[in-house]
Amino acid sequence: MLSTAFRARPVVFRNTSAFVRNSSSAHGQETFESFTERYVEFFKSAQDLFEVQRGLNNCFAHDLVPAPAVCEAALRAARRVDDYATAVRIFEGIKEKVENQKQYQAYLEELKPVREELGIETKDELYTS
Repeated sequence: MLSTAFRARPVVFRNTSAFVRNSSSAHGQETFESFTERYVEFFKSAQDLFEVQRGLNNCFAHDLVPAPAVCEAALRAARRVDDYATAVRIFEGIKEKVENQKQYQAYLEELKPVREELGIETKDELYTS
């Protein structure tokens, strides 16, 4: 009698396609240009601070330095939602992602017109003024 109690139940396979999580490797084949375009559009449409910061976290999590166009769109989004600190932190993210100081300076030069237009200083500039 005990042997029947320990007998394994038959396994029933059901169609669980509604519960299957698709692989997130869809962006694995994404080109740098399409990545740039996707994030520029994302930041143009971001309407609140949470959305801007979420986009920045996702954007900077990739193994690349975002293009200046993405950084510009992110800076404009940060100022649009009236968060100066996030705008300054974008430059900190760039500084961490680039390989050397020369590349960081190139980003600063490229983004200089936007920085002046929006009144954004880097963390280093804030400490020296």
